[in-house]
Amino acid sequence: MLKHRGFPSRLPGTDFQFTIRRANKQGPTKIIRRERFKDRAAADRRADAGFMAALWAQFGEEPFERGNLDAGRLSWLIGREVVAAEEPFDPASYGQLLQIDLKRAQASFPEVFADPDAFDWDADEDDEEEDWA
Repeated sequence: MLKHRGFPSRLPGTDFQFTIRRANKQGPTKIIRRERFKDRAAADRRADAGFMAALWAQFGEEPFERGNLDAGRLSWLIGREVVAAEEPFDPASYGQLLQIDLKRAQASFPEVFADPDAFDWDADEDDEEEDWA
């Protein structure tokens, strides 16, 4: 399983997970398309936007391997803003290549593309180090 170095492990200040630490012994968790209803909590919508911002900052429009990206978080975007970059699509493979569908991502998360610095990943890490001192 490829580990994406430099990719944030979670949304700063929350427990919304973006990556996993190690491969699942029973095999990769299957990515399933989850419906996003209009009445989802603001925190859930912020987590989706934060994950999209992290994907955009790390990969841009280039295909990327699923690797250690959290299947649960990917499931909120798969088939819409994140699509398979190769066929056939294997939802239970750490090696599956994915890609951001830029037009759909911009339509769904305009704030991510309007202000690339809206999610300041480094600032939160510095704050955490100070809390432990």
